[in-house]
Parts: sequence; structure tokens; C-alpha cells
Amino acid sequence: SAGLTEEQKEFQKVALDFAAKEMAPHMAEWDEKEIFPVETMRKAAQLGFGGIYVKPDVGGSGLSRLDTSLIFEALSTGCTSTTAYMSIHNMCVWMIDTFGSEEQRHRFCPSLCSMEKFASYCLTEPGSGSDAASLLTTAQKKGDTYVLNGSKAFISGGGDTDVYVVMCRTGGPGPKGISCLVLEKGTPGLSFGKKEKKVGWNSQPTRAVIFEDCVVPVGNRLGAEGQGFSIAMKGLNGGRINIASCSLGAAHASVLLAQEHLTVRKQFGEPLANNQYLQFRLAEMATRLVAARLMVRHAARALQEGREDAAVLCSMAKLFATDECFAICNQALQMHGGYGYLKDYAVQQFVRDIRVHQILEGTNEVMRMIVARNLLQG
Repeated sequence: SAGLTEEQKEFQKVALDFAAKEMAPHMAEWDEKEIFPVETMRKAAQLGFGGIYVKPDVGGSGLSRLDTSLIFEALSTGCTSTTAYMSIHNMCVWMIDTFGSEEQRHRFCPSLCSMEKFASYCLTEPGSGSDAASLLTTAQKKGDTYVLNGSKAFISGGGDTDVYVVMCRTGGPGPKGISCLVLEKGTPGLSFGKKEKKVGWNSQPTRAVIFEDCVVPVGNRLGAEGQGFSIAMKGLNGGRINIASCSLGAAHASVLLAQEHLTVRKQFGEPLANNQYLQFRLAEMATRLVAARLMVRHAARALQEGREDAAVLCSMAKLFATDECFAICNQALQMHGGYGYLKDYAVQQFVRDIRVHQILEGTNEVMRMIVARNLLQG
């Protein structure tokens, strides 16, 4: 909490308390039984966590990107998988709030901010992941409607959520032909693939989302035609900060678990905490965690201020934090020895849940491309 205002410390405390009382005791069960904890998330929404950086006139909390980072980091200490879904939900509501008309904002945002309804972000397709601008899902305009055809892959919440923010092609090839439509569950022609079996992130369902002649009103388009790719990328800048923040929470929890284990576990007649090698590794883990946290918070401030370098700083923060935090969680598991590999111990779940953060919201290879391009363009 160093360098935070009293108000920010209060947000952090509320989120940490919620994580400890409402999430951590159920984390293993949600993972094992693949439970989507709807009621717990609605409780979180009562604290203002359903639309953290959404304007208050439609039910949002109106907080800053830094405030949001603090909250997601704190919640992630209780269940990284659930918090990561909540971060995606928040990103979707922000897109509607920011790029939608007044009518759209007031139609969609209040029920999403309260988490009466849940949202999913639909960009990735079976044939276009990192190359998002090549997406093939089409929306052909017919009068005052669009007819949507195609499919999306790896959609968090897919099938269980109510609102789908969909990037689709309304024009020619490339990013300028992409628009953004909001679909509601129950739309004829909207269907879902099988629930995917995943290494982690098991408290949120993941399915393909399929569109077969879905008729969507033109009034459900966010922004102008051809603005979709820009909306998607602006959303992802914040999404990268959010997912990096979730990584920080998992790493923070893992350092505490390792610290406790080293104190309790004895080998060769003394606590592991007396072993200098393990002391040094623990010191390195804490140092890397603090470095990653500072980088994420710096990027969050840049994004909030609308700085020119915000996008590249978000990419740097996502790259550094997700790589470093996975290494921290993995080292914490190693420190637990054989116990770390048992599902009775939470550290293995943090390792499984955090691994995908190096892949989604733009792979870390793509983050390197963005940073390099920025440097070489001067």
C-alpha cells in the first residue's frame, strides 16, 4: 500500500477482506467442480466491483485505472480465476459505457454493473488469435439490422453470460473493416460449443460462441462502422493492466504461502527458513513482485492520464508482470516440495490459474512486438 492515498488503501482493504472471506475458502471447490460463482460475484458487485471504472450515472463506481488495479490484485489473492473473469466483465461494461450512445449506456450498463447480468468479450476466432485484424466473422447490413455469421473461440463466460461484445467484419479486409456489435443471449442463431476442459481458470466456463444468421439491430452497434478494431485495442490496453494485476495477486498470495511453509516445514533437523539458499530465493521473489507491481501501477496511471506512451507501457507491464509472477508462483510451488504438487495446497492452483495470463489479452510474444515496434519507430 506504499504511495497510495487513504481512499485507495480503503478500496484495497475492502477487496482483501472480501477475497479472504468470500473467495479463498471456496477457491479449491470452484476449481475442482468447475463452478461459476455467480452469487459471490454479485456480492462483489454490491461493493462496486461490477463496473469499477464505469461512470456513476449508469451504476458504475467511477474509479481510476490505478484504483482498479489495486482492487483486482487484492481480489486475486482469494481466487485468481474468478477475479480474471470479473476483469473481462469490467472491460466489456467499460466499452459500452465509453463507446455506446446514451441509450445504449442506460440500456446495458446498470444490469451489468450490478452483475444481475454478465458480459463476455468476443474477439478471438479459431483462425485468428494474435492476428486479430484478420477475423472472419461477418455482419452484413440489411435495412436496420445486421446478419451475423461466424464463430469465436476461447470465450470466457461463453454460454453462461448474458451480453456478448462482438468484433465482426462489416467492411473490407484489415482492421478498418471491423465493427463492434452487442448481442444478447437468446438471440436466434446464437449458440455455443462444448465447455472446454482447461488446466486452470476452472471457475469460469470457456466455450466457442457461434453465430448462424443472427439478426442484430443496427442500434446495438457501438460507435461507427469500422471503429470496432480501435474499440477492441483500447479495451485491451486496460485489459492488459487488469490481467497483470490479477497476476500480482496470485504472486503475492504465493509468496505468503511459501513464507509460511518455510517457517513450518523442517528438514535436516531445522526449519527450511534457516536455509540461506531458500532465504535468497524468497528475497528474490519478493523483490520481483514489488518491481512488477510498480510497473503495473505506473502503466495504470499512464492509461488513466491518456498519455501517448500508455499503450506501450501497458504492453510492458503485462509482459513483465505475467512472466515474473508466474515464475514467482512456480518457485513457491518448488519450495513446498512434494506438497506443492498436491491439490490440498493452494499454491498449485495459483500456478495453474496464472499460466494463461502469458497467453491472453495479447500473448507475451505480441507484447514484445508492440514494445519493439515502438522503440524502432522512434
